[in-house]
Amino acid sequence: MFLFVFGLGRMATTAENFSQFDISEEEKDKLIAEVIRYVLFRNHQNAGCPIKRDELTQLVTKNYRQRSLPAFVINEARSKLASIFGYEMRELQRSRPLSTNQGRSTQQNVADAKSYVIISQLPANVHTKYVENVNASHLNGFTFAVISIVHLAGGKIAEENLWHHLRRLGLFESNENHPALGSIKQALEALVQQRYLQKDKVSGPEGNTLIYELAERALDNTISKGVKEYISQVQFVTKKSIIWRSSVFYV
Repeated sequence: MFLFVFGLGRMATTAENFSQFDISEEEKDKLIAEVIRYVLFRNHQNAGCPIKRDELTQLVTKNYRQRSLPAFVINEARSKLASIFGYEMRELQRSRPLSTNQGRSTQQNVADAKSYVIISQLPANVHTKYVENVNASHLNGFTFAVISIVHLAGGKIAEENLWHHLRRLGLFESNENHPALGSIKQALEALVQQRYLQKDKVSGPEGNTLIYELAERALDNTISKGVKEYISQVQFVTKKSIIWRSSVFYV
């Protein structure tokens, strides 16, 4: 009963909000559908890179000039993506680097800070069985490894130190033809574009140093919690292995 009343309340609120725009119901639905198509296409085309809010706004303002219409259409598109497709269209908003150290300059333009990423709302087992692309598992593994390294370094790490750890995994910056990842440098840069990492330049007495930090998507509670759990499991298994080896040695 509560859900029914809540649904009616939301429909009434939506109708009231829509009534301020001088467009037909058909035009409204067409705009919402256009935004949804664009979001799904761009998410697939750009391998999950954030979609700028300005891009979605331009879809609406190219034919309509009502000031509040883009926000209304985008919010309705987000609602339908969740209810119909099972996707959360989550807003990422950054206006400054994660660190506030002096001498730091972010490579992300502040004007590009507001954007969206698409996140599945399906249960993990359902997503793994029906949606997850097994051909992209190597990319997921690479992402997890890099995020874990940066996490263990305290959330940020110098570029050379990051490459030091990656080289220990057999991933070299000079490798342009890795059998699974192709160019390792480009694979790392993709994590910056997808907002798992933030890359900044820090000025010091010995010149400029590139620093990688965990960005919005890596700091998301779901991902952050998963990384911490996996690291704890690895540490637990490693500790058990060391204890077992020690007991064998002293027998």
